[in-house]
Amino acid sequence: MLSASLGYPRIGANREWKKALEKYWAGGITESELHAELREIRLGNLKVQQSYGIDVIPVGDFTYYDHILDTAVMFGLVPQRFGWDGVNVDLPLYFAMARGNKGAAACEMTKWFNTNYHYIVPELKGLTPKLTRNRLVDAYREGNQELGIKGRPVLVGLYTFLKLSKGYTPEELPGWIDALLPLYGQVLRELAEEGAAWVQIDEPILSTTLEADDLVHIARIYAELGRLAPGIRILVQTYFEAVDHYAEVVKLPVDGIGLDFVHDGGGRNLQALEAHGFPADKVLGAGIIDGRGIWRVDLHERFDLLGRLRQVVSDERLIVQPSNSLLHVPVSAEREAALDPALRGALAFANEKLEELALLVRGAKHGIESITEECVASVWNREELGRIRGGAASGAAGVSALGPEQFARPSAFAERLAKQQQRWQLPLLPTTTIGSFPQTPEVRSARFKWRKGEWSAERYEQFIQAEIQSWIEIQTKLGLDVFVHGEFERTDMVEFFGEKLAGFAFTAGGWVQSYGSRCVKPPIIYGDVAFTAQMTVQETVYAQSLTGKPVKGMLTGPITILNWSFVRDDLSREEVAYQIALAIRKEVEALEAAGIGMIQVDEPAIREGLPLKRENWPVYLNWAVRAFRLATSTVQDVTQIHTHMCYSEFGEIMEAIHALDADVISIETSRSHGELISSFEERTYDKGIGLGVYDIHSPRVPTVDEMSGMIDRALRVLAPEQFWINPDCGLKTRKAEETIAALRNMIEATVQARAKYGAAAVKQ
Repeated sequence: MLSASLGYPRIGANREWKKALEKYWAGGITESELHAELREIRLGNLKVQQSYGIDVIPVGDFTYYDHILDTAVMFGLVPQRFGWDGVNVDLPLYFAMARGNKGAAACEMTKWFNTNYHYIVPELKGLTPKLTRNRLVDAYREGNQELGIKGRPVLVGLYTFLKLSKGYTPEELPGWIDALLPLYGQVLRELAEEGAAWVQIDEPILSTTLEADDLVHIARIYAELGRLAPGIRILVQTYFEAVDHYAEVVKLPVDGIGLDFVHDGGGRNLQALEAHGFPADKVLGAGIIDGRGIWRVDLHERFDLLGRLRQVVSDERLIVQPSNSLLHVPVSAEREAALDPALRGALAFANEKLEELALLVRGAKHGIESITEECVASVWNREELGRIRGGAASGAAGVSALGPEQFARPSAFAERLAKQQQRWQLPLLPTTTIGSFPQTPEVRSARFKWRKGEWSAERYEQFIQAEIQSWIEIQTKLGLDVFVHGEFERTDMVEFFGEKLAGFAFTAGGWVQSYGSRCVKPPIIYGDVAFTAQMTVQETVYAQSLTGKPVKGMLTGPITILNWSFVRDDLSREEVAYQIALAIRKEVEALEAAGIGMIQVDEPAIREGLPLKRENWPVYLNWAVRAFRLATSTVQDVTQIHTHMCYSEFGEIMEAIHALDADVISIETSRSHGELISSFEERTYDKGIGLGVYDIHSPRVPTVDEMSGMIDRALRVLAPEQFWINPDCGLKTRKAEETIAALRNMIEATVQARAKYGAAAVKQ
């Protein structure tokens, strides 16, 4: 029996990876210095896994930005707008695909299955693939030569890669398989020549809902890869859910299958394994440690699961591993000494999970008595966590008392709309932003000094008010119609609220990668969630006092707080969502009582919570919609509820978005080049809507013509009277000069659109 890792966090124990990238982008280090810094981090990650005694260590999972982008670049799939010479993809071009440049918009970015990680979407239209450089050979050679690690290279599966790409029709799919198969075969042959014995081919697409044609394509792919590269053994790795077609998957002509025995729909993979057996000529990669959650396991319970697996698969054919790559959890819990000891003892980040894997394998080899002390500690840790979980019982009590009337606005949208039009008197195509303005070094420094006690609360409040006043003045000069206060007092859009609610805890170093160099520190929901005090009223009311234009109150919605947190594992996610919704509702009511008549409750993460199986979508969407409505349905008709969503594919859930019953929604569309707009050609949407007209995650400033084109396309299917004009997302990560220039162009595009689609005096 062996232990294995499927992937390790890229970012470094102290986010060294992020800092190196951002220094390079800012011109602070050279390309050679960046390579040197990232090499040190990459080798350090391998050393950590080696130090825990992990038998099978992955190589090639490290990236300079995103592993899907790496795969596209390795196969020469560079969109034509970047002007590639067809030879080498240098670092500026690589980052241009991810972030855009002055001459070309960035590639689309969207969520990686049902996680909070974002990948760069490959674009295939008009391209011919070719192998540019076998980066996996480089990764294998480095680990072998520098550390003596004969690693297992990790490659994104051909079918998963294609299903996550865009720019081809269903009829063209077989042709793309034919085009990529020889290149995948070449990658595998070169790995075998370098000495690699195994390759891990990640096919999480196998855990989604598949059709008969999908299975035919997948079987053909692996039969052909076996013929093209007979010198290397292939482990097909699935994760994030059970495989529906177990019998077909385990019969694939490969040497091993990796299955998730944690996130598998209540034990479906285990049930299939026990019912149908497992091929005697294959290795089973058994994902029995949660690669996405942060709670320590009960080693007794996991050892029992391992025992059931051993009844079907012999030890020499069993590899014990996490359920998926540890990319989705923080690096180490060592720094979390400030947490309650009961909570700290229950945490398992990446390094602690490696330790758990090693313990389970040791127990299997030498008997559970060899890890008795650790087993006792794992049970005690979970018992101690249970002791502190019940604090704010009002959250649980509030959920139990809910009635159906609490999930709906008193009046229909049409009735609310008439009252809101009368109150606000907005022009045609009203303009606004999504919420945040640039968090400059000065803003971050002020917050740091206040948190460290170097600044008094009064001094910090004065600083925040000065920032708010400055940006109210900027919005006035630009001519925006609906203002925001800028969120200068906030760190992360989830962490900020969690810090003010009962039931949350916060780590010192619990960072995970969200996209590119963007790292987030998800809160930990360990107990009952409850409202304790007003969270946003002071700053919003202050901003409103500075202008006669409406200022939106800005809140994060219950589903996003849920999906962007590490959630307790002793309650259903639905119940936790309702607890959060009740707490957010109190803040909505407080804003309204303070005179704030537009309130935006953001739900950018609503789609990423979708189960991978389509048949499970309705249940999730039902309670997700109910949670949003629970948070927003007690306001008066004249109060306008907004929401915002970004960087996911929303076309398939438009009915659920409509069911949220928000008066105005804003949705990202610029990176997807307006493709969501086609959804409105197929279904009617009668509420206010803003489709983002420029990409805020790129440093480039889009032209007036670009934004005008986005507006024109949207207004071919949406009525001007319902359309709002706004950026894709909050502007927190942008510089002030970029923000002002882009908003100025957005306003100019709006002025032209008003002249084109109706007199500026026409009221919404």
